[in-house]
Amino acid sequence: MNDPTARSVLVVGGGASGNAVTILLRRAGITVDLVEASPDWHSSTGSGITLQGNALRVLRELGVWEQVSASGFAFGSVGMTDTDGTVLFVAEDIQTGGPDLPATVGMQRPRLQQILSDAVRASGATVHLGVTAESLEQDGDGVSVRFSDGTEGRYDLVVAADGLNSATRAAIGITDKPTPTGMAIWRIAAPRPEGLERTDLAYGGPAHIAGYCPTSESTIYAYVVEGCRDRASIPPQSYADEMRGLAQGYGGFWPEIVKHIDDPAEVNYTWFDRHLVEGPWHRGRVVLVGDAAHCCPPTLAQGAAMSLEDAFVLCELLTTRDDWDDQLFTDYRDRRLPRVRMVVDASVQLGQWVLDGVHDADVPGLIGRTMNALKELP
Repeated sequence: MNDPTARSVLVVGGGASGNAVTILLRRAGITVDLVEASPDWHSSTGSGITLQGNALRVLRELGVWEQVSASGFAFGSVGMTDTDGTVLFVAEDIQTGGPDLPATVGMQRPRLQQILSDAVRASGATVHLGVTAESLEQDGDGVSVRFSDGTEGRYDLVVAADGLNSATRAAIGITDKPTPTGMAIWRIAAPRPEGLERTDLAYGGPAHIAGYCPTSESTIYAYVVEGCRDRASIPPQSYADEMRGLAQGYGGFWPEIVKHIDDPAEVNYTWFDRHLVEGPWHRGRVVLVGDAAHCCPPTLAQGAAMSLEDAFVLCELLTTRDDWDDQLFTDYRDRRLPRVRMVVDASVQLGQWVLDGVHDADVPGLIGRTMNALKELP
């Protein structure tokens, strides 16, 4: 029997999936090195994140649920409003993580990153910041890696957790790339107006969608979604003006939120992408997790959940099987692909209905079917 604790793993990328893989493998006694391209590990881009129950289920497994709960804002419903802020109806969220976890927790994205990176440090993993994997050379026993700082390492496995535009994915010959869906989102963090205690969405008006999510007792993140424009045509110094111009067309809590859309450096603009690697998620001893393997628009707020579930499933297989072979990585991909495809397709469809102006689409039915399916363990 092979001893997994005698093995070593390189994790490339220190986002949600890479951090989760590292924490779970270290718990099993496996040696882990993590390299992260950013020299500032905690400067997570984005203003806020919506974590639904199936994401919280994995965070509980990682041992960080209490910190997440204390740092975020839990709620259990979503409101639909008119553009003037009038609440049209409120729907109860499905508790995809089970009855003992909230349906949804909103939190500041940098705070989640801080919690996870602290857990990585506490796990005993070796972390190298501002470092990338420059070359990978595989043989039958493992992977030799040369790093951007001139050092080298030898590993039994490399986990590519380096995001949507993964250089590791390209380096091992997987050619799938993300494709834009036609939508883009403006986001900003802001103080929480009194009385704002859940996500509300308004469809129509100056943008396709305007919404917000509480991220702590004192903060929210707010967003407006429109058709994507050429990024080169929008100078970063105009970001606050662009977002404010869209957001000021909405009522309810929006006038108070708009007061805080004044610093272009605090506004984030990104396109929505669809990405799903249809073929194998590995080449030899290099395997993809998270956004490197799949990504979807945030219309279901399931991106982070899918990445965390990847980490959970991969580590379950790595820590319970003797052989780290093609069969293991094939089983990992086969177990994840149907669930991820369901989420990616549903997320894209929800956005496409908006782009196409379909007014009689079965949005509640699609969301309900998808979220109910996610109550099952990954």
